[in-house]
Amino acid sequence: MTKKIPLRQCIGCGEMKSKKEMMRVIKTPEDTICLDATGKKNGRGAYVCMNEECLKKARKNKGLERSFKMTISNEIYDALEKEFESIEAK
Repeated sequence: MTKKIPLRQCIGCGEMKSKKEMMRVIKTPEDTICLDATGKKNGRGAYVCMNEECLKKARKNKGLERSFKMTISNEIYDALEKEFESIEAK
């Protein structure tokens, strides 16, 4: 029996990919939004592909707002993009 790979949908491009190929964005119980590189933190998760284009698309089509059912400011998106760049650089 083959093990089923959990697929997640990107909030930017809408493509289905395995969890390992995606970056998790979480909303913590305190309503803070941050990237979860480990995929283990507590909170409501949304997934985005490992490229900046998808993060920009998610910003344009309000993907995070839909996932978390809340308004998300530009500052949060800017912070996510910065965090994303620092992770990508590693």
